[in-house]
Amino acid sequence: MTNNRRFDNWKMPNIENGVPTKYNWVVQYKENLTLGYRTDIGAFSYINAQYGVIIEEYVQIGSHCSIYSVSTIDNKQGEIYLKKNSRIGSHSTILPNVIIGENSIVGAHSLVIENIPDNVVAYGVPAKVIKSLDE
Repeated sequence: MTNNRRFDNWKMPNIENGVPTKYNWVVQYKENLTLGYRTDIGAFSYINAQYGVIIEEYVQIGSHCSIYSVSTIDNKQGEIYLKKNSRIGSHSTILPNVIIGENSIVGAHSLVIENIPDNVVAYGVPAKVIKSLDE
């Protein structure tokens, strides 16, 4: 992934609480967000980092995704961790206390409520591992 040319001119975006970045995604509780080098977050995505969100390098998040470290519907809270080179499909939602494994792919329109291991493809509502990328 480190040879991907799309990241050649990458610069850390300016992030303000509740204000869209120049790429039109929004973060609340930016002080609890760790954003890795050469990440790509799609337009109209929302990150609530109240209880911590860690996004490692080379992570790609599609447009219209929602990442919640707190859920007031079921009173859950906890850190979200997107490991290196993971990819999240458009319109997906990740709820508290979830780890997305290194190199893993979450398909579009998925609801992630449990950890996804390294090197797999997962999708659905709720997201389930469909196959290993090692196969």
